Amino acid sequence: MNFVYTFLLVFFLAVSLAFSQEVTVMSYNIYHGENPYKPGTSNIPEVADIIQSHSPDFVALQEVDSMTGRTAGFNDGNRVNLVDELEDLTGLTGFFGKAIDYSNGGYGEGVLIAERQSILSHHKLMLPIPKGGEERAVLFARNKLENGMELTFAGTHLCHQFPENREAQAKEIVRYFKQEGAPVILCGDFNFEPGSEPYKILTEYFYDAAVLIGDPQNTYSAKDPRIRIDYIFLSKNHKWGVSSIQVLKHNASDHMPVVGKIRLEK
Repeated sequence: MNFVYTFLLVFFLAVSLAFSQEVTVMSYNIYHGENPYKPGTSNIPEVADIIQSHSPDFVALQEVDSMTGRTAGFNDGNRVNLVDELEDLTGLTGFFGKAIDYSNGGYGEGVLIAERQSILSHHKLMLPIPKGGEERAVLFARNKLENGMELTFAGTHLCHQFPENREAQAKEIVRYFKQEGAPVILCGDFNFEPGSEPYKILTEYFYDAAVLIGDPQNTYSAKDPRIRIDYIFLSKNHKWGVSSIQVLKHNASDHMPVVGKIRLEK
C-alpha cells in the first residue's frame, strides 16, 4: 500500500512540474550605478554579487545610465553602459531602454535574462507625461521558458514628480498589457504606495505578488525602510503560484532589491 501511495505521489508531482514553471525574478533600482552612501563609488560589483547570489531568471533594473558623463565620475573617468557592465559580471543577457537623454548619454531601464530562458523579442513602451517632467518607459521581453510556456517580463520606473503622471502611466500599462496573450510579470520602482490611485489602477489587472503571499515589506529607503514602492506584479490573465517574496537587506543603492519565486501554472 505504501509503495502504491509513494508511486502515485511521485507521479502526480511529476505531472504537476511538467505543467508548471517556477522562475526567480528580481527588481532593483540601482541609483545610476553609484553607491548613494559612498558618493563617487561604483555599486556595480556589489549589485552584480547580489544578483548572482540569487540566480535569477529575470532582473528588472531602474535608474540605469548608459555612457553618461555621470558614470565617468565613479569609473576612473570612463563613461560606461551599466547594463553591459552587469552582463559581463553576471553572465546574464542584458538590454537597455533609454527613457531620456542625460549627461551626454542615456538614462532609463535595464533588463537582464538568464541564458536558460529563450528570448523571443524585446521592446520599449514610452509612457505618458501629461504634467510634463521626465519621460518614462517600460522595457519588456517576450520569452519562451524551459517548459515551452511563453512569458512577458517587464520592468519600469514611474514618475517621481506628479501623481497625475503616475495615474496616466498606470492606465497605459494596463491598456497595453491587456493586449498580451502571454502572462506578464511586471516589476519596478513605481513611486507609489499601496492604496494610492495608480496602485488601484494597476491592481485592477495585476496581482501584487507580495500581497498574495502575505506580509509585504517596505523597500525604501535602504537605511530607513518606511515605505513600499518597489513591486512584483502578476497579470490576472493567468494562474500563478508565489513561493516567496523577499526584500533583501542591502544598501548598495537607496532602494532594496525585491526577489520573488513565481510559479506559472499551465
